[in-house]
Amino acid sequence: MQKEPQPACRAADLERAGFRLGARGTHTSRTIMLRDLEDLFAFVPAAAGPTAYADAVIGENVLGKQTAVTRRISYQRLRELYGLDPRIPLFRVLRHLWDIDRPGRPRLALLAALARDPLLTATVPVVVPLEVGGELMRSTLLRNLRNAVDDRLNDAVLDKVARNTASSWTQAGFLQGRVRKLRCRVAPTPGAVALALWLARLEGCAVARLLESPWARVAGDGGSPALLAQALRAGQLGLIRARSGAGVLSLDPSILDPAVGR
Repeated sequence: MQKEPQPACRAADLERAGFRLGARGTHTSRTIMLRDLEDLFAFVPAAAGPTAYADAVIGENVLGKQTAVTRRISYQRLRELYGLDPRIPLFRVLRHLWDIDRPGRPRLALLAALARDPLLTATVPVVVPLEVGGELMRSTLLRNLRNAVDDRLNDAVLDKVARNTASSWTQAGFLQGRVRKLRCRVAPTPGAVALALWLARLEGCAVARLLESPWARVAGDGGSPALLAQALRAGQLGLIRARSGAGVLSLDPSILDPAVGR
């Protein structure tokens, strides 16, 4: 979730893992599309290949879109946000966790989308640090977005991005309300914490600081104690390697990818 340009080797590694870097952003036209993602995953088996997702959205119209054009656009936006291809490590991990951590699904979708949409990432410093019950100020949200995109987007598009990102945070459980968006308390779950640690480690975060990373803060509130409890639970579930004892904490999220040997 770093805003600074990545070294070429690190950027290539992140892109291979499923990150989308640069100025591209799906939130110019869509949100995280949580309900569509839930419907799609309910229809397509976890072991299916990439064509199954295209067939489901475009051919079978499982999302209930009214026109063929809307079906194709919906598929394209979902693919931008999540990959929809088990050859992509990030998508493999997301799909692996989806049925394991049902309560964490909104945060799983948010974390995956954050790795693939820099416009959404630009709103993290505005939403996550808000105190519970605090109001999201639209002016602050727009200011952060302007700083992130420079002059690439005009005011009308930025206004739409602000609406879409606020909606995404609402779908993910961090905000509530239609006109006034107020911060909610978000309980971390083992799957969301495991995914956050995996993403932070990919980005180069030191093992000792994984629970303090911006990714971990997106996984849920409660600070390091609450996140540690869920990390240890993820370890018990076999999602990651996690041990804490005698003042030593060991976290290894690398095995979260089903394709990695255990």
